[in-house]
Amino acid sequence: MERPAKVIYLDHAATTAVDPRVVEAMQPYWTERYGNASSIYSLGREAAQAMASARATVADILHCEPKEIIFTSCGSESDNLALRGVAFAQRHRGKGHHIITSSIEHHAVSHTCEQLEKYFDFEVTYLPVDRYAMVDPDEVRRAIRDDTVLISVMTANNEVGTIQPIAEIGRIAHERGIPFHTDAVQAGGALPLDVNDLHVDLLSLSAHKFYGPKGVGVLYVRKGTPLLSMQTGGAHERKRRAGTENVAGIVGLATALKLAYDHAAENNARITALRERLIRGVLESIPDAQLTGHPTQRLPNNASFVFKYIEGESILINLDLLGICASSGSACSSASLEPSHVLLAMGIPAEVAHGSLRLTLGRENTEEDVDYVLQVLPGIVKKLRMMSPLYPGNK
Repeated sequence: MERPAKVIYLDHAATTAVDPRVVEAMQPYWTERYGNASSIYSLGREAAQAMASARATVADILHCEPKEIIFTSCGSESDNLALRGVAFAQRHRGKGHHIITSSIEHHAVSHTCEQLEKYFDFEVTYLPVDRYAMVDPDEVRRAIRDDTVLISVMTANNEVGTIQPIAEIGRIAHERGIPFHTDAVQAGGALPLDVNDLHVDLLSLSAHKFYGPKGVGVLYVRKGTPLLSMQTGGAHERKRRAGTENVAGIVGLATALKLAYDHAAENNARITALRERLIRGVLESIPDAQLTGHPTQRLPNNASFVFKYIEGESILINLDLLGICASSGSACSSASLEPSHVLLAMGIPAEVAHGSLRLTLGRENTEEDVDYVLQVLPGIVKKLRMMSPLYPGNK
């Protein structure tokens, strides 16, 4: 089949295009209302008012108070501030040095935990997951110790899309008086994120995952949660995160988040239907293909697979040649031979985990896009298997 005239973008879990309405809302704060929000003259007051309005918008969506919202540079910074900020504050208060997290977290959480272990003498329990990448709340309960100072479990996995039982885990944490953080970066704009229903004390978001700009994120911090600032300087963000605010980015984040939730029901229904069409087509047309992640408790846009006998990077290259953008859970592209830590934690053998493919849909995708993928992907997999020394037919 001929390469389509347009690029078919199926990597919305990595990033999204900025919505034109978001660009329009941001534009004045680059060129006309460019003041520093800390300044007392009119340009500064305009910037401060824009930030206050954005903060109120985000707070309304999360069902919290505006003063509980901290604007950051990205989801990774939000995760770092949540983990380090609470861990150090709790230890200073004599509460302990034990952290609980899952074995499938984004590296913004897992690498932060590893650093806290290696350099700051914290102890971390990494919870196992089942074959669907689901955390068992009872495992959380069993892992809690008298010196546990923080629990962090992601809302939905960035690779396989599994949605975790966050509300149940949150209730367990609150029963023991332990601050609970969730990395909700992949869930922003798609799943309900009422912080009270979820029983979370800290929650991370990143604008570029829901058609907002790169370079701006959110950390919700429940009033009374101990948090030590990790970035010092001025008194910005109620002395919790120093640095001149990215006013245009903050306006863009709030605009994008509101647009996402204003249309979440219709977008989720349409994208879920496309996802199911894609999953069904792949599993029916490609032998030795396996869906990864939970079959139903998964993000609306996530279709992730492993294919035996081949490498994920080879699939990506061949898809790219045909105008399709996708991603793989394998880390080979970063000079590592290790497959995805998420797939390994799910019990998928390393040799199979290398053949991973993640297809994540977005607003602009159509049935024609899905059908094109279903026409070309089986041939790509078959061609690569014929070249693989691992494929039984080649031995």
